[in-house]
Amino acid sequence: MARTAERAGHDELATLKLVALDGALDGRTTVTCSSLADRLDASNQTASRRLQRLEDADYLEREMTGDGQLVAVTETGERALQREYADYRRLFEGDADVELSGVVTSGMGEGRHYISLPGYMRQFRERLGYEPFAGTLNVDLDDESVRDRARMDALDPIEIDGWEDDERTYGPAFCWPAAVERAAGSDEGAVDRYETAHVIAPERTHHGEDQLEVIAPDRLRDELKIEDGDRLTVHVLEQ
Repeated sequence: MARTAERAGHDELATLKLVALDGALDGRTTVTCSSLADRLDASNQTASRRLQRLEDADYLEREMTGDGQLVAVTETGERALQREYADYRRLFEGDADVELSGVVTSGMGEGRHYISLPGYMRQFRERLGYEPFAGTLNVDLDDESVRDRARMDALDPIEIDGWEDDERTYGPAFCWPAAVERAAGSDEGAVDRYETAHVIAPERTHHGEDQLEVIAPDRLRDELKIEDGDRLTVHVLEQ
């Protein structure tokens, strides 16, 4: 999962929340520094600086107009709000689990190679408690789950350290405990839910935010009797 190198502070996130409530999540909306300053109980200059910082951090897009500013929350900004949402849910509901849905798809074959490398496999055995099947299950997330995926950042991951051999350096990765649940109506004899799995997100990956990779001790396609195009729900769990 790509992680934002520079995040805005708490004051900027409060400002981002206000403009999102005004409709900036759904498209461009007009704001003025004076009206925003009143709601923030701050000066016009402070409101302007916060908008500028949000734009600099790629949380917000802005366009100056005669009536004020047209602003829109970016994907990066939306992920920041999702993280805030997950934190408050964890605080008040005690449940930070994230439910993601999508369809099974074939990957590019890189998972089999990288999962099997000794520098990773040793850490999987030590930190996950098992030796993964050589390969990842790839899930194309639906639109809502792409948005919800940012809430995973509120869960503490299991860190897999980068390492190097005589030929090259291999980057770190992050893992989250997960359960994988097949859609109703799958083949008879398949398990309905596989509990001992992990979502894995290399620090550097060719996949976008709409692709989820899952590892497990067994070949999930066999355990769940699933093929490309079948629907799955992945429950990402708190440690």
